[in-house]
Amino acid sequence: MNSDIEIAGDPLALPHLMPSAPAHPATVAGFAGLARTIAADRSHWEPLVRYDPATRWYHRLRTGPGYEVWLLSWLPGQGSGRHDHGPSSGVFTVLEGELTERADGMGRTLRPGGLRVFAPGYVHEVVNDGLLPVVSLHIYFPGLTEMPMRPPRPGTEVAGVAACAAAPVAPPAG
Repeated sequence: MNSDIEIAGDPLALPHLMPSAPAHPATVAGFAGLARTIAADRSHWEPLVRYDPATRWYHRLRTGPGYEVWLLSWLPGQGSGRHDHGPSSGVFTVLEGELTERADGMGRTLRPGGLRVFAPGYVHEVVNDGLLPVVSLHIYFPGLTEMPMRPPRPGTEVAGVAACAAAPVAPPAG
């Protein structure tokens, strides 16, 4: 088949002919990759970490179209309380230390490098059950607009954890 159109030069050198890069990751795997990339760049997040003896500390590290990245620190005994993330999905990873996630009556230990992915409405509780401080990275897409608290599951109240449920858990809006 012959064409009456000929292209002179390199068409990829013309930006308007190339597909545009997505404004943010388009898949869960893309957000997981973003979390790993940010986690690997300690010089970007490590100097920002602070610890608050009263409640877990958080800092919005980055925003993009349709997502937010939060850096959190947890002293021993601090936790999130049982909650979900409203309409947001998310990815989180531990950067330093170990966190315990409780969901569906089961607990799992999260260590540096491991990732957890969750869908809207996923109910869980995250706690520093250890003796050392913890730093974690959380990405929410779309950005976090609510974090409804849920009552503890019957029979799961643990000394120190129930008190964390009363602490502020949602990062400030804005």
